[in-house]
Amino acid sequence: MGLYDREYTQEDFQSHRRYAPQMRFGLGGLTPAVKWLLIANGVVFLAQQIGADPFLSRWCTVWPRSWQENIQVWRLVTYQFLHGSPLHILFNMLGLFFLGPTLERHWGTARFVGFYLGCGIAGGLLYVLLAAIKVLGVAPMLGASGAILGMLAACAILFPHFVVIFILFPVPIRLAAVILIFLAVATIVGRGGNAGGEAAHLGGMAAGAAYVFSSAWIDRLMLHVRGFFRKRSTSKQWDLDREVDRILQKVHHSGIHSLTWREKAILKRATETEQRRQGRL
Repeated sequence: MGLYDREYTQEDFQSHRRYAPQMRFGLGGLTPAVKWLLIANGVVFLAQQIGADPFLSRWCTVWPRSWQENIQVWRLVTYQFLHGSPLHILFNMLGLFFLGPTLERHWGTARFVGFYLGCGIAGGLLYVLLAAIKVLGVAPMLGASGAILGMLAACAILFPHFVVIFILFPVPIRLAAVILIFLAVATIVGRGGNAGGEAAHLGGMAAGAAYVFSSAWIDRLMLHVRGFFRKRSTSKQWDLDREVDRILQKVHHSGIHSLTWREKAILKRATETEQRRQGRL
């Protein structure tokens, strides 16, 4: 799936550069995580072609045939790096190539990698759930499509000005997302071909959208948590300063020998804390 930002064709493109993320083409535009994900997928696909496919298919796909395989949680990650054909990996990697750098620049590498793998995991879990309740049949599932469509859903919410090539036609990214959701639901309900893959698509898109919608709330929560611990640390420091002042007054009036072992320990801790603080300055 190819994706491009059509604003570069507009006369006022330069006036928008500061406000809208831009798609970068070519290897020079790759971000670190996207580059290594592309390499990892390519290496694994090459391994499949030169003889490792039976082993990888047996141990690394999502294949809910039994409860033993359902609890092999590594499959929810490893299946994302396997692909069934050259076209399968080509379209997925094109999606990663065009969508991934924008999200990685927007969130940072660590957050992007967690998001990418999390969307794939969500897609695998939805397939396992639907297979467990007999909505879908059981077959091995592989591919990065859940993660890729999770990225598409995130970009559709965050960057609605993006345009994607859907089949052979350029369409707004939000319209492409709606079409893909409809096709996934219709295929699952009708138990059509690749219903398991469509379950992964739907699960990945749901996870991607949920993450974006909840990220503002999560950021506010983390800000409150950091503020709470910062306030608590400041309060502890004030308590320590007051206690040190009291102990020093006692030393002034009664001498160092009048201190208890606890008061001496407090003075030692305060001295070490001040030394560390000075060392950071």
